[in-house]
Amino acid sequence: MSEITPELVRHLAGLARIEVTDAEVAQFASQLAVIVDSVATVKAAVGSEIQATSHPIPMSNVFREDVVRPSLTQKQALSGAADSDSGRFKVSAILDED
Repeated sequence: MSEITPELVRHLAGLARIEVTDAEVAQFASQLAVIVDSVATVKAAVGSEIQATSHPIPMSNVFREDVVRPSLTQKQALSGAADSDSGRFKVSAILDED
């Protein structure tokens, strides 16, 4: 069984800036111990002979070709805009920045 102590849980909670009660510390310590032990079990079962993967099957470029297609002109795109300026959509500022 892993050594997840109440002090470690309090330390982790402090790093995450989370306030925890003593009851939560005890609960989290036992839950984290189960998680750590489960990961250790999987790690031991896999062993070093199996290479870590991020995908179960090999993948190559999954992006489509970048093909130029007919589209709206700038004038057509701006035709329905409530306001525009210098060929761009003009919208109200949402941040208090210049």
